[in-house]
Amino acid sequence: MKNRPSILITNDDGIHAPGIKHLWKALSTIADVIVVAPAYEQSAVGLSITIRHPLKIEKVEWHFAPKANLWSVNGTPADCVKLALTVIMQTKPDLIISGINRGSNAGRNILYSGTVAAVIEGTLHNIQGVAFSIADFINPEYEKAEKLIPKFIDYILNHPLPTGTFLNVNFPKGMANLFNGIRFAKQGLEYWAENPEARDHPAEGSPYYWLGAKIAQFDEHQDCDIHLLKEGFVTAVPIHIQDLTHHKHFEEHRVAFENIVNKEAGSSIRFEEIYDRVNEVPSPGIFP
Repeated sequence: MKNRPSILITNDDGIHAPGIKHLWKALSTIADVIVVAPAYEQSAVGLSITIRHPLKIEKVEWHFAPKANLWSVNGTPADCVKLALTVIMQTKPDLIISGINRGSNAGRNILYSGTVAAVIEGTLHNIQGVAFSIADFINPEYEKAEKLIPKFIDYILNHPLPTGTFLNVNFPKGMANLFNGIRFAKQGLEYWAENPEARDHPAEGSPYYWLGAKIAQFDEHQDCDIHLLKEGFVTAVPIHIQDLTHHKHFEEHRVAFENIVNKEAGSSIRFEEIYDRVNEVPSPGIFP
């Protein structure tokens, strides 16, 4: 690895959010950094991309960092990464770092998170990455997180993750009063569930809804991020997206599934016979 890695920074809170500025401060002294982030907040958009209206790239300035390399895109975090890699940047970055998000992205909330989605998009391009979030929406302690971020970057550069894997890092609430260390963790089960609130349209009288949210809680493993965050630990979860197939279920149910659904569809093929033939060891001379 070269002395100064190249890092693409993005987020889902927008190019002018406090969290991304603290992330830039944490990384700009140790890496060559470019920021490509949404022009406005894109929280909870997940891995969505924009295909129904044009995207615009604009140069941006921060008053405290006039020489920073900053760009905004009027789209999602995934859009930002796609355009950064194909239009803005001349060479592939060593890392894609997203955040610092205001609010937790622990447990299964990563499925909704635009912060995490940006890193997933990079992972699809075989670029390693880390998503950073703070489990405090009201008063996130960005300064505390900023000081710890270089430790994660140093680790991932010197200990590359497996293909298709990224780190999801969450900082606990109230680190000034309770910080017990950093833990390699498992993903928890918690996520934000729907909590719709019905209201009446003042002119039309028809109902409309705020989807709302409430936490769906579960009995969590003591080694998972949800539990450890409550204990004052920073959590780093290795998330693997290379192959989402449930392989055990595939192997155990493939023949039965294909026989049943094909029989109902009018096919007379017995698929276990096909798989038996495919798995037979060929005799010498059949294949070159």
